[in-house]
Amino acid sequence: MRKEKGKRSRKRACSFCVDKIEQVDFKEAVKLRRFITERGKILPRRISGNCARHQRQLTVAIKRARNVALLPFTME
Repeated sequence: MRKEKGKRSRKRACSFCVDKIEQVDFKEAVKLRRFITERGKILPRRISGNCARHQRQLTVAIKRARNVALLPFTME
């Protein structure tokens, strides 16, 4: 899937900013699962479309959810 010359894809809006969420909660495992790959890795900001502030909060929330066993470390 190659993009045509001169055509840019629109930048994705941060889903947390759209929903007006101030803090990302580690207990919302269903919402956090959207930002993890099939292998269990955290999606980067350029792919997920999050702003820098929410991406940092998201990373901490996913790591906390893993430690409390709400999310798996790997999905093999």
